[in-house]
Amino acid sequence: MRQRRLTPNQSLIIVNALLLGALGYVSFMPESTAHAQPARARGDYTMVAGEVSFGNSSAVWIVDSANQELVAVRWNEGKKNFDGIGYANLQEDAKERPGR
Repeated sequence: MRQRRLTPNQSLIIVNALLLGALGYVSFMPESTAHAQPARARGDYTMVAGEVSFGNSSAVWIVDSANQELVAVRWNEGKKNFDGIGYANLQEDAKERPGR
């Protein structure tokens, strides 16, 4: 008994059909609650620039008042990107230091 071989075009059609089926499955399946993230409020941002006491660069502090978060970044000229200096959850910090 001789086995029939698929042509390259037939192989590509089968692979594309399988990929299309996988994409359809992933697109229409319900989102798992284990992977669902809580809804995040739309941010209300304020940025302030200033000098830092370490290094020879300036920093930018970005406050998201809607989500009560603060992040500090500085520009890294060698890598041409921002480096994170720090993060603070202002709501949690306020709970740790009542009366301030």
